[in-house]
Amino acid sequence: MSATEPTTSAAPVATASASSWRDLLDLTKPRLSLLSVLTTLVGYAAARPGWHAREFAFLCVGTCACAGGVAAVNQWMESDTDARMARTADRPLPSGRLPGGNAFVLGWGLTAFGLGCIFAQVNGLAAFFALATVVSYLALYTPAKRESPWATEIGAIAGAFPPLIGWAAAEGGRIHVGALGWILFGILTTWQIPHFMAIAWTYRQDYAKVNFPMLTTRDPDGARVARWSLVNTIAVVALCLLPNVLGLTTVGYAVVTAALGAWFLARAFAFLRPAGRDASARKLFLCSIAWLPLQLGALVIDRLYFVP
Repeated sequence: MSATEPTTSAAPVATASASSWRDLLDLTKPRLSLLSVLTTLVGYAAARPGWHAREFAFLCVGTCACAGGVAAVNQWMESDTDARMARTADRPLPSGRLPGGNAFVLGWGLTAFGLGCIFAQVNGLAAFFALATVVSYLALYTPAKRESPWATEIGAIAGAFPPLIGWAAAEGGRIHVGALGWILFGILTTWQIPHFMAIAWTYRQDYAKVNFPMLTTRDPDGARVARWSLVNTIAVVALCLLPNVLGLTTVGYAVVTAALGAWFLARAFAFLRPAGRDASARKLFLCSIAWLPLQLGALVIDRLYFVP
């Protein structure tokens, strides 16, 4: 045996180890989990609490753990359908890079840690909303994707709880959520419909392969998909203007919201046109991604710096 053999054999081991860590990270869907954390913090900031660094840190850690854990369990539950769709076939479980048990243990471990962290170090109401997120996503939305044409709407509700987690954390243990907290819940719910309809239309053939009964697989020309997207876009813009009507934000916020809303609505109206619907869906999707942080950022900045 030459002196160089241990060195050359160690490289594949190191590479495999790094790859496994990347796959474990992928199980937590970092970008989607980050959205849950950021919308939680939007709820916290919009409530204008007295800032408590320790509580804030535990809120971030707990929400991040819950979001990553739910994503991992979701991938474990959907590994069979993921394997049959082109856009998901290369995920760690359907590709065979990780065994299903890894996702199960990692997912439930992170979820339990996150819930415990929020309950013990933040407060019970915040933990309740975190638990509602877990239950609605895993027990309602994930199975509904195989059975119900309303799965997208169920998922939108599940994905709208994070601002309530943040608002409850800001309340410091009071069993109370202000009107703005529920408006944020409504904004997140309605925003997700055009966002996910645009995705579902783009990948409708993949969803048809696994017999998901969502609207995009039952609407060949996309007319109903586009109308439902527009209805919810109108709703989300109206909800974003509601805080100003209630005196919770300033005129400056309303002006920014009107401009952002006009952009979002223009993309939703463009999706109505049969010609070029695939391209319009992609533009609506990209618009929805950009619109959300701009809109929520405007709300937080207005609440923290301009509202008396």
